Amino acid sequence: MTNPGMATTLRMLGTARLVALAALLALSGCATLRQDPVQVYVVGVEPLQGEGLELRMLVKLRVQNPNESPIAYHGVYVDLQVQNRPFASGVSNVAGEVPAFGEAVVAVPVSISAFRLVRSAIGTLSNPTDKIAYTLNGKLAGPVFNAVRFKSSGEMTLPQEWGTAR
Repeated sequence: MTNPGMATTLRMLGTARLVALAALLALSGCATLRQDPVQVYVVGVEPLQGEGLELRMLVKLRVQNPNESPIAYHGVYVDLQVQNRPFASGVSNVAGEVPAFGEAVVAVPVSISAFRLVRSAIGTLSNPTDKIAYTLNGKLAGPVFNAVRFKSSGEMTLPQEWGTAR
């Protein structure tokens, strides 16, 4: 003859062990999420056919992975700001992998509206400088809540023959 109270207690202990195991696995998974940030550089720009009042370019990014595990991705998003203003953005459903302690070149088509282009040109002409500040934000979309976000910023020096310096 079994004791009903004992059976309930045993089921609760089994459930508690299962919850503890799940929590342990979740915590160990979070530990692997702490990775060094990827480095992303623009390594090429090629013109693409645009529509109406837009300029299209294919931006090639070199993605460097300084981590022990590869980064699988199935989509890319980039947003480029120039002189702290929105300039271009783009997405691609390209899939691939950046190897552990390796690098890969990823191509993303971006769009620039004619209005943003004109606004940026006017801003540059009204405040001539030989350096253009930029910020590139983006992400490599990975499997199940595992997107890798990146940010890169710096300055580009314009050629002296453009005569932009004061």
